[in-house]
Amino acid sequence: MKKILVVHGPNLNLLGEREPGFYGSDSFESVNAEIERKAEQCGFECEIFQSNHEGEIVDKLHAARLDSVGVVLNAGAFTHYSYAIADAIAAIKIPVVEVHMSNIHARDEFRHRSVIAPVCAGQIAGFGKASYLLGIEALKEILK
Repeated sequence: MKKILVVHGPNLNLLGEREPGFYGSDSFESVNAEIERKAEQCGFECEIFQSNHEGEIVDKLHAARLDSVGVVLNAGAFTHYSYAIADAIAAIKIPVVEVHMSNIHARDEFRHRSVIAPVCAGQIAGFGKASYLLGIEALKEILK
């Protein structure tokens, strides 16, 4: 079975507690359970990783190039300024789908720009936890 990596960036471990108006009331654990179910339905083995630290995300992306066929990445706030994560995505040469639970284009102006979008296969934003599920579907299509 092909393996994918799902990465949650900073503060996403607080799902269900943090700004439910933007991120919903589902817990981090319940969102991850749905991600795992969706990945299995799409024929993927799924590893889920969360970190509040930029370097750990870079290291995880580097490792993914060796054992995963693609990545679904919610880089959180790093989306808007982490050239290190953008460089890691460009270097690994496997498809990365950028996802956001909230519509980043309808929020603060600084959130409108993604420095990782140019090196990602695509971006899905604004569908709550379903953004992750749509990201997995997108990987399935890309990897056909």
